[in-house]
Amino acid sequence: MRIRYFAGMALAALTLFSCDDTTDTIGQSLIENGDAIEIATDSFIVSTRSVIADSVLSRNVTGYLGKIRDPETGAYVTGDFMTQFHVVEGYDTFMKRDSIMSKWNGDISADSCELIFQYSSFYGDSLASMNARVYEMDKPMTEGLNYYTNFNPMTEGFIRKNGFVADKAYSIVNLSLPTSDRYASGYIPYFSVPLNDPYTDKNGVTYNNFGTYLMRQYYEHPEYFKNSVAFANHVLPGVFIKYESGLGSMAYISSVRLLTYYKYHQNDSTGEVYAAFDGTEEVLQTSTITNDAGTLNRLVSDNSCTYLKTPAGIFTEVTFPVNEILSGNHTNDSISSARLVLQRINSESTSQYALEPPTQLLLLPKDSLYTFFENEEINDNRSSYLASYSSTDNTYTFNNISGLIRLMKRNEGKSADWNKAIVVPVSTTTTTVNSTSYISSVVHDMSLTSTRLVGGSETTRPVRLTVIYSKFK
Repeated sequence: MRIRYFAGMALAALTLFSCDDTTDTIGQSLIENGDAIEIATDSFIVSTRSVIADSVLSRNVTGYLGKIRDPETGAYVTGDFMTQFHVVEGYDTFMKRDSIMSKWNGDISADSCELIFQYSSFYGDSLASMNARVYEMDKPMTEGLNYYTNFNPMTEGFIRKNGFVADKAYSIVNLSLPTSDRYASGYIPYFSVPLNDPYTDKNGVTYNNFGTYLMRQYYEHPEYFKNSVAFANHVLPGVFIKYESGLGSMAYISSVRLLTYYKYHQNDSTGEVYAAFDGTEEVLQTSTITNDAGTLNRLVSDNSCTYLKTPAGIFTEVTFPVNEILSGNHTNDSISSARLVLQRINSESTSQYALEPPTQLLLLPKDSLYTFFENEEINDNRSSYLASYSSTDNTYTFNNISGLIRLMKRNEGKSADWNKAIVVPVSTTTTTVNSTSYISSVVHDMSLTSTRLVGGSETTRPVRLTVIYSKFK
């Protein structure tokens, strides 16, 4: 019973530790009433530095289009993206052939065709004049491969040389629409790209527009439309939309729709309908992110702090003094809790477009950076940990990373980075089961964020790891 009593007191101490920064008297208070368990506290300086992310796994359902300049750091970020299109199995994409009234060269045709780019949100100036170009892809991306944000379909030979190319001038606010439409209930912001120029397929057959090509393929080769894979391999491998010019906005594209319009007559009714193909989460989508390398190198060289920048910009590396933590007076101690607090430095920018700090951070072994995301892992609080930004304290707090310290000790010497961890901005998805919410996915934060953290090799405010130890007397 005595051991349980003191173990309970140790648990109470850990609870207190998570709520109160003052730990100087914890050990003393716990050993005054007995000698079963002794509690001690200590703190250690951890070294931190900024590291360039280079690229991150592009596993997302949002496309990023545009170019912006971070008001605080001066860093430029450019976004392009690729999407394939989803075909619903068992669904009649077009109406019966004999009901179609639209004709060209004596056969069925589309009246028009367009791509609709819908966006869920954006960063920057909604009136900034931007220009983009849409390319037809020559072959589909390979399912099952991991594509990173430095993958460029253009330089990798995925763009069809004689395929359609469509230019689009746009702004986030679609000024081509009446104000009443833009403020109507249910309105989803978008811009459209027409595909109505004559189109020649890979067999040398020319059509009056791309929509007519789709329709005739559908009736001549229905097997091409049985699923998304067949469609990508035989009809349209996908589209790549590339930023061309302009500065000041980044659109977060949530949906791309390929619409083909035509007239029909059926059951004594006549009208116009459209067939839709959607770029959705069921098919492959990738984002190509280009950061200003010169500016990133300058920021990483700033040793007075460390940086976090997304998307695919800068991470913060943390080196833990593992042997110091587990040696000396603590050789025979067990780590009960280890807390790491990263203090944010407020932005000095007064711009209305100043980037927000990341909402969530993931701390994990540096050696696991790529496999964690490629294997679609979830933080387990043993080797990987989440921390949310606290606007009250202006901090990110990893409350108990004792498991990480023990893991590093077991891996001592197995790699050059055995005692190093990486701090990565992430986005999480939760799933609710029986009124309980669980984190179901952890992916790289692909939104535009930026912040500085206290730390760096030349800081006057070193980052500290606070540890609570316990041992049987």
